Amino acid sequence: MIVYRHAKLSDVEEIMMLINQYAEKGLMLPRTRNTLYEGIREFVVAVEEERIIGTGSLHIIWDDLAEIRALAVDPGKRDKGIGRKIVERLLKEAVGLHCPQVFALTYQVDFFKKFGFEIIDKEQMPHKVWKECINCIKFPNCDEIAMILKVG
Repeated sequence: MIVYRHAKLSDVEEIMMLINQYAEKGLMLPRTRNTLYEGIREFVVAVEEERIIGTGSLHIIWDDLAEIRALAVDPGKRDKGIGRKIVERLLKEAVGLHCPQVFALTYQVDFFKKFGFEIIDKEQMPHKVWKECINCIKFPNCDEIAMILKVG
């Protein structure tokens, strides 16, 4: 049985290993322990048999915009709806916070389209988003696709 819950401090090592295995392949951005501890309240995890098999976070950018980031599912558990359930939970949180828009910078365009996200030009994103990008290893040559969904 898979349990979905908010992350705890004791989850950081497993979350970091899960995310960084994809980052090593260039499929997502790496996360450090420090950034995970600082943002632990943003994370949701999927747990099966006391092991984290999925994670994702909802990062608030401004009063009208949040980002889904660090979405990762154990490679052996893909295509079982785990990522979908994590995103559904994060979108529900955005609605509960009265945040009208959620975006993602992703390589998984088809996955996010299933939720109704639409591709937008990165230049359409508000300047608040770019403050996050300045510290990214891919800046200024980001090849991720920007997608947005109106949720409220």
